[in-house]
Amino acid sequence: MHLIPWEEERIQIFGAAELARRHRAAGLRLNHPEAVALICDAMLEAARAGATYEEVEAAGLAEVDPGEVIPGVRELLTEVRLEVLLGDGARLIVLLDPLGRGELPDPLGPGALVLGDHEDRAVNGGREAIELAVTSRSRRRIRISSHYPFHRVNQRLEFDRAAADGFRLDIPSGAYVGWEPGETRTVRLVRVAGTTGAAGAAGRAAR
Repeated sequence: MHLIPWEEERIQIFGAAELARRHRAAGLRLNHPEAVALICDAMLEAARAGATYEEVEAAGLAEVDPGEVIPGVRELLTEVRLEVLLGDGARLIVLLDPLGRGELPDPLGPGALVLGDHEDRAVNGGREAIELAVTSRSRRRIRISSHYPFHRVNQRLEFDRAAADGFRLDIPSGAYVGWEPGETRTVRLVRVAGTTGAAGAAGRAAR
């Protein structure tokens, strides 16, 4: 038997869906791949029977109930994309939040970020720190990122570089501080953790 890639993929989806149906029949809750396989299998079967685009979409949305999946799967399964063959040719069907049933996801589901009050978050707590006045002599704006060794920053920033050796900006990772031409700012620096001596030339392009 010679199968084209489309047919091989259909058989793989069918096999995964059959395993998912066996688990569901045994009373087991579905994991993410099983839920996706069942949804895709339902849409492909509907399309094979001659259903319209809307009917295929409805078949996929109705196949898996949110109560049939493992907790957290509903939040992980944000969309399903599947190419099906309809009467007018191949069409891409996208199901957004197929297990939502109109309800909002659990805000504490997988991948959720739970942040405390801003006042309770400590950045670089316990590190040795100093403050330096820094003046820009550049004709353009200069930006320095959080973890760049401060004594190696753009030479058009004037400050006590010897004092800054081994320090970096006391700001969250990924943040930066910027200087406009002629601007003077007092910055807080913290001791770099681990070994020092990072090479590079970030911030030296401005003139």
